[in-house]
Amino acid sequence: MASEFQRRKIAGVFEAMDTDGDGFLREGDFAALADRWIAIRGTDDHARLSSIMMGWWDTLLAAARPGDGREGKVTLDEVLSVVDRLGAMPDAVTGTAEAMFEAVDEDGDGRVSAEEYNRLIEAWNGRPTDTDAIFPLLDLNGDGHLSREEFVRLWTDFWAGDDPEAPGTWVFGRFELPIG
Repeated sequence: MASEFQRRKIAGVFEAMDTDGDGFLREGDFAALADRWIAIRGTDDHARLSSIMMGWWDTLLAAARPGDGREGKVTLDEVLSVVDRLGAMPDAVTGTAEAMFEAVDEDGDGRVSAEEYNRLIEAWNGRPTDTDAIFPLLDLNGDGHLSREEFVRLWTDFWAGDDPEAPGTWVFGRFELPIG
């Protein structure tokens, strides 16, 4: 069962993706995220970014409970049930992180700059977001970029971790930690 800390960090991502605020994620929410990202980046790589986002949707939907009258909808609790299983699926988490790294690394130089990271977060949040204070926390070796290895570690910390002190806690920006 997800801890209050995990619930808090995942809820922020869930709420940012739930474009109509109805408490469900739908295919359209993932398509909207892909569209926002493409618009912010101004890229011609529409197919790859859309493929990554829609692949996440397919995976998440497959984990949702079928036959409960909510086909095509996923709740926060269902997302958290997937998160609960990620610790036992390191290859899946790494694979997702690798795909995401490729998508975020706009210029293909093998590292993510502060600007590339900011575009990712603004696309995810659907609004301008100041990431200047977050990026240095994520840049584990202080070189001004996120390497593939750093990104995979941070991604894993966020999605499969339960440590508020882990640098990956802040991958999607700041949120209020639970008291206790």
